Formats: sequence, structure tokens, C-alpha cells
Amino acid sequence: MAGKPEVRIEEVRAALRRANHLYYVLDSPEISDIEYDDLMRELIAIETEHPELVVDDSPTQRVGAPLDSAFAPVTHLERMFSLDNVESEEELETWQSRLARMLEREPSGYVCEQKIDGLAVSLTYQEGRLVRAATRGDGQVGEDITANVRTIDSVPLRLQAGAPSLMEVRGEIYMPVAVFAALNERQADLGEKPYVNPRNTAAGSVRQKDPAKTAQRSLSIWLYQLGQVSGGPTFASHWESLQWMAELGLRVNPASRRISDLAGVEAYVTETQEGRHANDYEIDGIVVKVDDLGEQDEVGYTAKSPRWAVAYKLPPEEKTTTLEEIRINVGRTGAVTPYAVLDPVFVGGVTVTNATLHNEGELHRKDLRPGDTVIVRRAGDVIPEVVGPVLTKRPKGLAKWHMPAMCPFCGNPIVLTEGQAKARCTGGFACPSRLREYLFHFASRGAMDIEGLGYQTVDMLLSEGVITDPADIFTLDPDVLLGFEGWGEISVNNLLEAISGVKDRPLTRLITALGIDHVGGTVARVLAAEFRSLPALMAADVEAITALSGIGPEIAGSVVAWSEDEDNRQLVERLGEAGVRLLDPEPEPQEEGAATLAGMSFVVTGTLEGYKRNEAKGQLERLGGKVTGSVSGKTAALIAGASPGSKLARAESLGVPVLDEAGFVRLLAEGPAAIS
Repeated sequence: MAGKPEVRIEEVRAALRRANHLYYVLDSPEISDIEYDDLMRELIAIETEHPELVVDDSPTQRVGAPLDSAFAPVTHLERMFSLDNVESEEELETWQSRLARMLEREPSGYVCEQKIDGLAVSLTYQEGRLVRAATRGDGQVGEDITANVRTIDSVPLRLQAGAPSLMEVRGEIYMPVAVFAALNERQADLGEKPYVNPRNTAAGSVRQKDPAKTAQRSLSIWLYQLGQVSGGPTFASHWESLQWMAELGLRVNPASRRISDLAGVEAYVTETQEGRHANDYEIDGIVVKVDDLGEQDEVGYTAKSPRWAVAYKLPPEEKTTTLEEIRINVGRTGAVTPYAVLDPVFVGGVTVTNATLHNEGELHRKDLRPGDTVIVRRAGDVIPEVVGPVLTKRPKGLAKWHMPAMCPFCGNPIVLTEGQAKARCTGGFACPSRLREYLFHFASRGAMDIEGLGYQTVDMLLSEGVITDPADIFTLDPDVLLGFEGWGEISVNNLLEAISGVKDRPLTRLITALGIDHVGGTVARVLAAEFRSLPALMAADVEAITALSGIGPEIAGSVVAWSEDEDNRQLVERLGEAGVRLLDPEPEPQEEGAATLAGMSFVVTGTLEGYKRNEAKGQLERLGGKVTGSVSGKTAALIAGASPGSKLARAESLGVPVLDEAGFVRLLAEGPAAIS
């Protein structure tokens, strides 16, 4: 350790960063494990002796301290969209034809990328240093998983020279197949239940509260998309941006390819499908993107997806096994769903033991009988599905299966209403199966998101008779919980704090959690925005609800029927008494004539001195404007602060007006007249 420690420490860190990049990103190591270990020991020794020289992006800081609380919400700098799917060459050609109509020519080229079956994430770098990692979440807001992602060796904590002042990139965290296999071998040695598949295991590993546990899972990442960039170069194509990302030290999949025409795309699909298991990671399709960024801007986005990209879903793999038994499950709405109990079969990368059979009509259409040899596949490589029986192997005398007349869980009749596909248990919430599923849905991440209230805890509370409906969750007695085996003060306090913390969730969350038929998160947002309180929604009639955009008579009828049920009315009353928020605050009233920017779209880029990005967006939306993530010919103006990045060049090339911060202030005061 000769020389000044502040000089030597940077030399050692640089050597270790280079070694990490060559090993984890380029798969081309230059030094031996012994040499690497010697460097790491030297770095640890210097940092121990000189703690004032420790920095958060040092190679020694891969494993951080455990998180103090649940994962904090993170608003993405730009929205993370989902992709539309195609499943055949015909559908792919239809997609291309749609693009050609919009562009009045065929796209000039494409980039094909393997669709990694993992967890979508966003990484943010400032001045080349990793400052934040977040899950995709709902596309606009994700969860802060920075401490855990820092433990992943293939995620650079510091980028190579030439990094911009601000850079957001998107990628997929995954668990290598070999790592997953070794993990399950250890589970078997310990007599523990095996993990289901690499994707779910990777997602669970990233959400560990202790980053040290994430570090033990040997996760990896592929990066595939630029988000917001400030202070960096401009690009004409997506392919150029991928090459730049790789130059900065980000792990870009070498299987990605620039392709000139649709015939080449189809050949890539065939090639990838034939070799889908040749790599040490799982894929479930191919992502096809228009390469030219100008063409991407021309075709733009739908409400949920970019028009310039599509996911070609690979066909599922199929295996045969024995259908040992048909059982039923009663869901949160009382719907009865039969499911198959199978002789375990490994298909599509996972071992399948159960598969849904949808409903009795579908089951009889396929003529499935207990004892049959059946074809099993993972639909979309995700949901196990029984395709049908192998009739040549059917034993003689197998009886058809029929829905039981009485619910095996509560003893009440099971009925099939005319015109309905699914039978229903008539036991209401006296049916323990329905109540269990309802309570789990209520507490789930897409609904009230109550940390720690999963199936196991719900089952315990039900079996002990502590809860009978969601309102009971908010009146749990800590002394009662402390009397249960395995529950101490820490676990009880954690659960009660989590429950208390969700009482003030927005109305959208509560409407979703109540489990009204046909009402998911999207419909719940529409209802909450219009009625603003649960009592007001429950007082609305079918006509008032169907008047809302995107809501038809079936959804409206379901909402009204739910609202008129006396048990549901009592539930809402008890939730209110328990302190659960039943209404959203009224929005601030707009001044008369304030919607001066109605019908106009804007893009905000760069750094404004007087406004944070969300504040600027809020000001534009307050005046009726719409804020989008990309510049197109329909953009009314680009609001450009310092270090505007590639969007400024795009706006100039399209002739879109550009406003600096002073122009933005005039726009807010004067309206469209400020746009020259």
C-alpha cells in the first residue's frame, strides 16, 4: 500500500471496477480469482484504516445495511409502458402494416431483442453514479429497491467515462437457470419446498428487506432501453443508444440484433425459438422495436403501450401427464372454479402440479376426466393449462366429472345462473374459501397493499376466528395476536403498523380492494375520479355510472348490485368507523377560464430552476394541458430547461416550438399566445 492512500485507493477501485465489468458484463475476465481477492483485501484494508475515504459506489459497498421500512414509492422520470403482444407471423405483419399506414411507408428497420422472463426495473444514474433503482410498479410509480440492486454484480455502481449528468435506463433482473437449479437443490437437501420458477424467485429476491439476502441469490440483469437522458449525446436510432449504453458499462444482451426488414425479423423469431433454452436465462418471447427514433415519435403511443414496439410471444411448450383429480376453488366473488390436480410434470421450465380448468362448460367441452392422460402447457409460458385428453390412452369406464351440488367448504348449494359461465357458491362470506380469497385480495399489493398480511397470516386469523370480514382487520387486538404461536411483540407491531398505515390509501385502492365484480384498478380510478367518495358511488344509479367513459352496463350493473347489498353497506360503514378513508379530498377549484391549455400536449425536459419536473407537469395539467414523455409532430411545445438532451434535437427537427423557463412562465400566465 505504498504511496498516498487517497491515490492508491482510487487505483485499486479502478482495477476492481474493470475486473467486475470484464467478468460480469463482458464475460471476458483478465485476472484470476486470487488476484481479484488480493485487490479486494487491499481495498478493504485501506477503507478500514481510512474510513473517511469510503464512498457509496466503492466495490466494497455492494451489500448495504438492511432497509428500515417497506420499499418507498418512486416516480419514474418517464413512464414505463407495457407492450402489446402478437403470437403469429400474421399478427406481426398486421402490426407492421399498421405502422406503414401511419408512416406512409414501411419502417426503415427494426431491433429484435430477447424478451427476458424476469423483473422489469429502472436504474437512474447521476454524474455516472447509480442513485436509484425501482421496480416497474404501475408504470408511473414503482418501489425503491436501490439497496438490493446494488448487490447485483452486473449492475455497475459507476459508469464508464462519458456518462451524462442524468440517465435513466430500463432492464430486466433475472435469476440464471443454473443458479435457480442450485438453489432448489439446496432446498431439497434441507427438506424445504422448492421454488416455483426463476422469474418469481428473482422478483422475491429483489424485494428482500435485507440486501444481504438478495446478494446471496446471484441475480443478474440485461439493460435494453434508454429512459430520460440529460447532458448526453443525441441518437438517430435505438440501436445506436444500445451501443452507447454498452460503452458506458451497462450489460446489453449480445443476442439483440439490428434487422432491416420483416422477413429478417421472422427469421430471428424462428432462430430464437429453436434455441430458447440454449442460454442461462429464461425468455418468453421476442421484443421487436422500430429502430429509427424519429419514426418512433411519429407513431407514438396508445394509452398503455408504444405503437413502435411489440412482444412476439413464443408458443408454449407441452408435455403429457396424468390428471389425478378434479377439485374446486371458491374465489373472492363466490365463483366456483374447477382445477386439475396433476401428476407433477416439468414443462416450460417449471414443475406443474395444478392447473386451472376455468369452468364446468369448458371442462366438458374438452371432455376431461379424472384418470385421463392429458396434454399440459404453460400458456404464454406463465399459466399452467390443460389442453385436452389423449383419448387413445383413456382407460375404459372413466366417468365424466360434474360440479358438486353442495360447496365442500361451507355446505351451501352451488348454483349456475342462466347466461353465466361460472357456477357460484351461495354461502356468501360464510364460505371459508371465499372469505379467505376475499381477504387476501383486499390486502394484496394491487388493492390496499397491507405488508405482512399474506395467505399464511390470513389463514391463521381465520382459523382462530379473529376476523370475519375486512373491517375486522382494522380492529385487531394486539393482546390476542400475542397469544398465538410464533407471534412476538415485533411481528405484532409490524403487522399493526402496516394496517394502520393503509387507512389513508386513495379511494381508488379501496374500491379495487372491495372486490366488486368487473371492477379492477382502471375502472376503480374512473369511479374514484368521478364520485370522489364511496357513499356517493354507492348512491349512484346505473345511468350515472354508464355515463362515464369506458364503463358499460355490465360493470355499472355490478357496481349497483354490490352497493345495494346490505352486507356490503354494513361493511363500508364499519370500515369508516375503523378510520379507513372513504373519500378523496376535492381538487383545488380552478379559476374561471383556467383551462387555457386544453387539448394541447407538452413535453418537459432538462432541469428547470424554479420548478421540479412534477411541479411543472402539475402546472400544465392544472391549465388543461397534457404532458407526454416523447416529442412528436403533435406536441404543442417542448419546455426545455438546462441539459435538455435528445428531445431538444427531436423538437427542432420536427419544427416543434421550444420554450425556455422564461417562456414556460409566460405560457402559464398568457396561455397559447406565449407560443410563438
